[in-house]
Amino acid sequence: MNDAALSAQKLGIRKAAHLARKAQPDKEAVSLAITDRVLQMPEYVAARYVMWYVDARDEARTRQAIPGEVAGDKAIVVPYCADGELKLFRLESMDELEVGMYQILEPREPLREIAAKKIDINQLDLILVPGLGFDARGGRIGHGKGYYDRLLEHAKPETLLVSLAFECQMFDDVPMQRHDIFMDKVVTEKCVYEGIGRRGTS
Repeated sequence: MNDAALSAQKLGIRKAAHLARKAQPDKEAVSLAITDRVLQMPEYVAARYVMWYVDARDEARTRQAIPGEVAGDKAIVVPYCADGELKLFRLESMDELEVGMYQILEPREPLREIAAKKIDINQLDLILVPGLGFDARGGRIGHGKGYYDRLLEHAKPETLLVSLAFECQMFDDVPMQRHDIFMDKVVTEKCVYEGIGRRGTS
């Protein structure tokens, strides 16, 4: 399949995933079931540094789980966008967030310059990755801007990549290109899909 055909297929999946995610009923309760699965994963329990994303729009909700994790014994990290790239911030209170780019909650700008708040991706043991469409192999389609793909390229090979999704965001086959990164796991309210991870790009 050539690049034009792949792009068209991805666009179709993005549209279908947007509609399915928007129509998902009981988002709060279903999201809670998803995040509960994540919190119970042995890899999550063992992780010391974990990157969460703060949900936006119709994404599977994470902000109901994050406060409890911030209060726990893990180092909780959230991303924010600066100069076209994702940067990492150690979150210690939800009060450190404000509405930023794309109407997403991000760290307040004055706090970003505090040295202790700056996190290198190599410190992360587990990364929770949002997205639009997924398949059982761990194939992932985002919004097409490549922010997460560029970030994840620099993660340690042993860092676990986990996506959260409603079951309605699962597709039979998500087209993946050379620069796209497979997830190790995709967690929905139904089950945990064991992806092929970054070995899928080798």
